Amino acid sequence: MNHTDPFRELVESYALGALDPEERASLEEHLAGGCADCAQALEESRWLVSQLAYLAPEAEPSGMLRGRLIETVRFEAARDEVPRPRPKAVPLWMWGAVAAAVLFALYNARESRELSRIIGENQKSIAQKNEELKELQQELAALVRQERILADPESVRIAMRAERKDLPALEARWHRTLGIVVTGRKLPLPQNSRTLQLWLIPKAHGAKPMPSLTLRPDSEGRFALLVENPPDSPGATRALAITEEPEGGSPQPTSAPIWVGAIAAK
Repeated sequence: MNHTDPFRELVESYALGALDPEERASLEEHLAGGCADCAQALEESRWLVSQLAYLAPEAEPSGMLRGRLIETVRFEAARDEVPRPRPKAVPLWMWGAVAAAVLFALYNARESRELSRIIGENQKSIAQKNEELKELQQELAALVRQERILADPESVRIAMRAERKDLPALEARWHRTLGIVVTGRKLPLPQNSRTLQLWLIPKAHGAKPMPSLTLRPDSEGRFALLVENPPDSPGATRALAITEEPEGGSPQPTSAPIWVGAIAAK
């Protein structure tokens, strides 16, 4: 045997099946190349390995070992044959109940949103109606107060003549506790956004006119100004006057009086 050949050292391990994959592949490639010495050595090694098997003494397995082996095989076979329990299928009625619950929840959510929207709109409408009712109540209370001032004989009557001949006269009634009402008809509308403002002229010498409320005539020229809390009393006031002022009124007159009415002493 040529010991200089590295493949000759692998032949016996190859015959025993003890080579790792890389060495096995390398030797098989070498043998496939036609090396006669290595092929002969492999045949000899295989013969030797086959003879070693005959040298091993014959042994009969014990009855206990054979019985255990047979029981083990039977148990494994029986376990493989026993059907494993399958997961129980969900009944169809349960799926129907789940679907119905989901649909019911969606329906309730939709109805809840719709109900919330309706409630919100109703609340807005109620709030608007309450404001309108409040305004109507205030207007009604003002009309009742005006009628009481106009009908009460205790009210002081004040004729307010116009400083221009083309304008109608106005009339005022002043009640000590209920206030002042100034009424008139067929009044022209002030130009642009200007308005009419009532002034109280004090009796005190050198006192400035005291500003009161403002009002524009309606589209038919009717004028009814109610002052519930006049800034002075009839006894301390010499006259009433009305001027044309900017929208919202003015703290002091910006134009000459259009109507003036003296208050007769009682």
